[in-house]
Amino acid sequence: QLMLAESGGGLVQSGGSLRLSCVASSGSLDYYAIAWFRQAPGKEREGVASINVIAGAYSYSDSVKGRFTISRDNARNIAWLQMNNLKPEDTAVYYCAAGMYGSAWFQSLDADKYDYWGQGIQVTVSS
Repeated sequence: QLMLAESGGGLVQSGGSLRLSCVASSGSLDYYAIAWFRQAPGKEREGVASINVIAGAYSYSDSVKGRFTISRDNARNIAWLQMNNLKPEDTAVYYCAAGMYGSAWFQSLDADKYDYWGQGIQVTVSS
């Protein structure tokens, strides 16, 4: 069973940066596409960024393009979401997710493609 755990969240002022990490504490990320999602209070879960199994393709939501970067290191069994120029509207619980749809040769912001999810971590951006 693949177990994922996020870290690196917290409280920052607008314009600041955070780096979220997602580590597989059980199993390996080698065979999975990875994505980050977020859910703000009262809103549906939103796909933020995704990366395919070999980091050969990426997808970002329009709201974060140019500010967020997804990356991975399969040898270290970890993925990251670097978040720069944070805005108050980025405030949400952020989740990492892993999926093998299409043998992980995909990058998708569709939550249905992902089978394993971390517990979520709070990111709060003050104005």
